[in-house]
Amino acid sequence: MMKLNKLAAAVALAGAALAAPASAEQIYGFANVSVNYLDWTDKAEERSRWNDIGVGYKSDFVYIEAEGGAGFTWGEVYGFFDWENPGRSVNDKPRHQRTATKGIIHVNLGESNWNLYGHVYNFSESGFTDQNRVLGFSYDVNTDWGFWAKPFIGYHNQVDIGSNGGMAGWVAGYNFELGGQKLSVINWHEFEFKRKKEYQGFNMGDTFFPTNGKSTSHNGAVSVWWNATDALTLGLQYRYADHKLGTPDYHDAVIYSVKYNF
Repeated sequence: MMKLNKLAAAVALAGAALAAPASAEQIYGFANVSVNYLDWTDKAEERSRWNDIGVGYKSDFVYIEAEGGAGFTWGEVYGFFDWENPGRSVNDKPRHQRTATKGIIHVNLGESNWNLYGHVYNFSESGFTDQNRVLGFSYDVNTDWGFWAKPFIGYHNQVDIGSNGGMAGWVAGYNFELGGQKLSVINWHEFEFKRKKEYQGFNMGDTFFPTNGKSTSHNGAVSVWWNATDALTLGLQYRYADHKLGTPDYHDAVIYSVKYNF
């Protein structure tokens, strides 16, 4: 029941990130579904094998993602749901079925570029679930030449741990045309700091596996997107993490994506 409650909280925020109050004026909106293949580098797979029972082992996988967002006169919302290794058993490790859900909200602070910021991220697999909650502030950076950014900083709350330091990061992008084709370069990054010692290892159910973890971590991706048509977008992403995602070291991957835009 506890796992369902945690997942429900994340789904609720992600759902809110895809819905608009009837009284708000909508400025923009988007929604898409994508099929993605994540290919871990050899060094990432090797560095993930730091224990004898397979906790945190990395293996290439396919995932389906539903994503959407919207901007209103009061702020912005965004959410996604990832279904990893669809159709496989939840116990078929390392390529077992998993889910990841995230919801983000920015609420304008008056007429300034500052916002109240909040996000909930939930990850669930057989025998393990994790949820991160961040509450803080964000700032809007917009230009008339294609570049935009949304840096944020906030208090970090971790399920089963409570207060777990802070998190800062950004989503930034550059939209441009090349040879008549519409392209975008996007980077999202999360930096955790002052993490508790009990989170510098890895929890699997009721078992804790100590590692050579650090009080800081990095997590993000750099991507290039080709908007081939209004309905079709192709993407290539470089995914990276350091002392995050169950591996106490730097590890990376390449993601190949095909999106259908509604």
